Amino acid sequence: MQQFFLARQPILDRKESLCAFELLFRSGDRSARAGVVDDMHATAQVMVNAFGDLGIANVLGAHKGFINLDTEFLFSDTVELLPRKQVVLELLETIIITDEVIARCHDLKAMGFSLALDDVLQLGEDIRPLLGVVDVIKLDLTMIGADLLPALVKEFKRYPVKLLAEKVETREQAKSCMEMGFDMFQGYYFARPEMLSGKRADASKMVLLRILTLMLSGAENDKIVDAFKEHPTLSYNLLRMANSAGNNLAIKISSLSHGLMVLGRRALQRWVQLLLYASGKEGAAASPLMQLAATRAKLMELVAMQVRQSDLDYADRAFMVGMLSLLESLMNEPLSEIVGRMSLNEEIEAALLQRSGDLGDLLCMCGELESCDTVAVQKRMRSHSGLTADALNGAQLEAMGWANSIAM
Repeated sequence: MQQFFLARQPILDRKESLCAFELLFRSGDRSARAGVVDDMHATAQVMVNAFGDLGIANVLGAHKGFINLDTEFLFSDTVELLPRKQVVLELLETIIITDEVIARCHDLKAMGFSLALDDVLQLGEDIRPLLGVVDVIKLDLTMIGADLLPALVKEFKRYPVKLLAEKVETREQAKSCMEMGFDMFQGYYFARPEMLSGKRADASKMVLLRILTLMLSGAENDKIVDAFKEHPTLSYNLLRMANSAGNNLAIKISSLSHGLMVLGRRALQRWVQLLLYASGKEGAAASPLMQLAATRAKLMELVAMQVRQSDLDYADRAFMVGMLSLLESLMNEPLSEIVGRMSLNEEIEAALLQRSGDLGDLLCMCGELESCDTVAVQKRMRSHSGLTADALNGAQLEAMGWANSIAM
């Protein structure tokens, strides 16, 4: 049976909040061309099974999922089995726009599906008939000259469609596209540190990082409590969380010290790591950086449990490496400087800074999954006994679902 891998790429709105994901299903066949959905019939079946049996609808949560279609998939009955309110059917650039394709798009639209055109390079006569039915036009920044893009955007703005900038890799690109009037942005620019001179993370994140450092260094509870007291909102959230965790207790938790004892160091440490990525504003759970960090952390934990069963400490270290791997983007300073102020053991530090050791290898695999580099993933899987494609896919789905369910 042919192996398939799943990747999920974030799509952001103009507020840099998550609004959708593109779901990529790739064959594990080494002969498959990079970036191409091969064997569409088999892939389509995997998509449908994934939504039905593996719970990708739960993974998406409130967000929509963009899914690639070729001509065969577009006209198949299989596409109609997808959850029409939750997916955006993305027509690949390989589809030749014919009267039959236009009619099929109108039929799918009438069924309640949303439609997108992928890799549009110009406003040609072939796609004009679709501008009244498609919802999203995707423009790949790597395929359109920077000098031609503003005029193209202006042309499309005359139609009732949303424009999505694809492969946005820097904040400069994102800012430029924002000024041009793009509605959505796809790419990992949000995970790139700005490193602006004099710019530091906000005070609450500095407090959280100091609390995490205290916990890692084995500090006494009273020192951790004192650090929490510096930030009233954190103290309140700690008490609320402790009361929720200890709802079977006869006495209500009213002190930070008692709350810390009820929660336990392990649970508190994970909570602090997650809070680091919360934006501090309403809707923080939609932070793309938090989603990426949480998904990486949980995936690394689950894979670690696969390859070293019953080693809870190793799974905890794997979770921490995944969660801390994006601190550079969060804090806007070099990761080496951040790590230098923390009491991390050598294994975790080496994984974060050199991507070395078993944990560094798992971190690399997470990055390869995010970019859907299936050849690299398969090669790396062979160095971890007991890790199969099915197990990895299951871990991914669980990690995505867990990250999506987090509410701060």
